[in-house]
Amino acid sequence: MLVTIKRWLGSTAPQIPAWSDLSSWARSNQWTLRAVREPEGFVVEGRSHSFAWRLEWGPSQRSYIHGAELRIRAELSVPRELQALVLNRELMDSMEKAVFDQYVEGVQTRIDTTTPPEMRWLVMFPKLATGELKSLRDGYGALSSFKPWLQQWLGGALSPALAALPTSADRPLVLMVARRRLCLRTALAHPDPAGLEAWLRLFECAVQEAQRIALDEIDTHSASTQPSMFSASTMPAESARP
Repeated sequence: MLVTIKRWLGSTAPQIPAWSDLSSWARSNQWTLRAVREPEGFVVEGRSHSFAWRLEWGPSQRSYIHGAELRIRAELSVPRELQALVLNRELMDSMEKAVFDQYVEGVQTRIDTTTPPEMRWLVMFPKLATGELKSLRDGYGALSSFKPWLQQWLGGALSPALAALPTSADRPLVLMVARRRLCLRTALAHPDPAGLEAWLRLFECAVQEAQRIALDEIDTHSASTQPSMFSASTMPAESARP
């Protein structure tokens, strides 16, 4: 992974033929395109409104995304302890089944740090009930270390933006808040500018909705982190990068 990231950062090549349309798209928005050996992947760094973001496309870093993966990251002004996850319903159901099969029927009582944090959080944090999800109840699941923050995050423009997306098992979507960073992950076979633009607009909406929540409305000391299936003593420290 480190070698791949170093390769991605190692060259700025806006004239690579495979990425020429992406190069024009990035330049027209005054963003920076960093590319590697085609067609392995690329990085675009830019700024929207008042925040900087990093968009990466390349080999998947998660087992639940097959083929190429799109990742977008940005820093948030939220408490460091805040953790939240929104994902499409099909992905949540498959992850919950995997957790049950591996750690319950497999008689394993400790989730180790090789398990993606998305999966660990399913047994650590309280989920929003169907009624709390409102317009997202059929297509998404959501959970957090502090449900009031999550409800406010989904209480504005983000919910209709997510509800408008088609969801399926072939298109996993994850929005994850951890360590003051928001990360979007999804499967994306062909990174054309129009498709990237649509995902970037969704990500910008998610960041803006997170930033609109006043920090003084969040009491992180009252956040519930009690796992739903395992005792607190069996859970690992949250050290993985989202």
